[in-house]
Amino acid sequence: MTKNDEVGVFEHLISGALLAMAAGALDAYTYLEDGGVFAGLQTGNLILTGLRLGRGDYGELIQGITSLVMFAVGVAIIRVVQYHYPSEQVLKRKLVTLGYEIALFILVSFLAGRVSILVTTGLLAMAAAAQLQEFRTLKNGPFTSLMMTGNVRTLAESLLDAIAQGDRKALGKAGDIVTIIGAFFVGAFLSGYLVSDFHGQTILLSALILLVAMIVGR
Repeated sequence: MTKNDEVGVFEHLISGALLAMAAGALDAYTYLEDGGVFAGLQTGNLILTGLRLGRGDYGELIQGITSLVMFAVGVAIIRVVQYHYPSEQVLKRKLVTLGYEIALFILVSFLAGRVSILVTTGLLAMAAAAQLQEFRTLKNGPFTSLMMTGNVRTLAESLLDAIAQGDRKALGKAGDIVTIIGAFFVGAFLSGYLVSDFHGQTILLSALILLVAMIVGR
């Protein structure tokens, strides 16, 4: 492996899988506990907001709008962190981002059920934005842990290239994408399974997954 091919910190498959698992658990949690919105999937929030507006469900509009606005705020916060920690301090910057996300999850676990869901929705959208803004590469290629649409497209393309052209590199890439999609699904499944018993404390699942990522993902 040449120097240019070296995988950066938190760019290994284990890191991507853990980030995706935490994201799946997070979006499942907010959908179930915060009034049918998503922390990270803002395309989904736009669709839901448009549907609710079209159906005259005006009372539910504020939830999706809050998530959208606070997601943008969350991106701005991490952008400031990126200014403070330039590329030569990338490890510290990523650890700060993960610590910030975990802190938000712990805060929400205390606030859930005690404050308006708009507060918890906003805080979790900020956490999701932090992850999307900071963790954008996997094995030196583009990557998102929050949205699986692009990953499904990449999977289909890679499988076709592997089968039609005998591209072993494409087959390996397909395996990586299957791992990411599977991890996202497992996170959503676990959140859905636990939420009926743990309610607001279910968000600690995402915090635990990210803590594991901090320990093993470097």
